[in-house]
Amino acid sequence: MRSALAADRRRAILEAAARVIARRGVRGLRMEELATEAGVSTALICYHFKDRAGILRNTLEFISDRADRYTSEEEVVAGGPHDARQELERTLLLEFQDLPEVRENSTVWGELRASAVFEPELRGDLARATLAWIHDIADLLGQIRPAAPAPSLTASAERLTALPEGLSTRWPSGALPLAHARELTRDAVTVELERLDH
Repeated sequence: MRSALAADRRRAILEAAARVIARRGVRGLRMEELATEAGVSTALICYHFKDRAGILRNTLEFISDRADRYTSEEEVVAGGPHDARQELERTLLLEFQDLPEVRENSTVWGELRASAVFEPELRGDLARATLAWIHDIADLLGQIRPAAPAPSLTASAERLTALPEGLSTRWPSGALPLAHARELTRDAVTVELERLDH
């Protein structure tokens, strides 16, 4: 019972951290505000996460896990697995959903990425999360184009993951219509697959 309560509090802190970072940015993340947002004491935050770097590292992991969860939930809703091409498009397009947690994830990811320029302790965690995403996309590309060399698959995956990351800074702010972001992503998949044919 005690560990379930600790897990609930830890999750509440991470949810609050994502909200605060989305609103104020990483530089605006203050322990006192986070404690108020989460409804806990600053001592409890320090107990669970040690310091600000621990909060940031765990928030990155939290939003990555949340993205994996809403991706998995969408697969169940959509009727299970698709062919590799459909799966590739679906995976990328799930970054463009007009849902509060997707908007928040996009904003927090962008804030963490920008802060890594000034906070080197974030760089390794961001690099690992990015590489995992690139690997997943390269794997799907390899299923679609099995004869393509691994370096080409990786280069295509790097471009395809960079596009939603960049577009995710535009559509939540209204600078780009969501439908257009999805269209650009579908077009990019077509272009990359054609490129892998040559």
